[in-house]
Parts: sequence; structure tokens; C-alpha cells
Amino acid sequence: MAAGNDRRTAKAEEMRHSFGFRKVGDGEKQALVDDVFHKVAGRYDIMNDLMSAGMHRLWKDAMVARLAPPRRSPVGRQWRSLDVAGGTGDIAMR
Repeated sequence: MAAGNDRRTAKAEEMRHSFGFRKVGDGEKQALVDDVFHKVAGRYDIMNDLMSAGMHRLWKDAMVARLAPPRRSPVGRQWRSLDVAGGTGDIAMR
């Protein structure tokens, strides 16, 4: 009976991460997160629109306006900036 308790304790310790309403192990959680990411990646901006009721577009527009990047540099070349935050690049396209 003690061996059974040891196995349950070891199993409980392996399942130390939450994923939704489930407890999962290290390897399983990463696979589940990867699966969710690949399912939503192509529709991420639409999902943001729906979940934030469009608010994410407003704060991003406000941030870009606050930065106020010029359309042209003083020497006549087009101004360029690099969006290093990753994501879908929707801020860089503004």
C-alpha cells in the first residue's frame, strides 16, 4: 500500500502545471501551448478585435501618435522604425 501512495505522490508532483482546468506535466504543457498558438496565430488580430471590442487598436494608434514618427527624414529619405516587440507587426504597419 505504501508503494501505491509513493506512485500517486510522484505522479502528483509531475503534474505541477495548470492548463485550463487540468494539471499537466512539463512536456505536455509545452505541447498543449504550442498547439493553441498554431491554431490561433493566423487569426490573432481578429481575436484581439473581438476580445477587446477594438480597444487594442485605439491604444496602439495612440501610442504611434505619441511617438510621432515623421513621414520623411530631414534629408528627404523615408523614415523607418523597427518594431522589436514581435507579435503580428500590426504596430509597425501604422
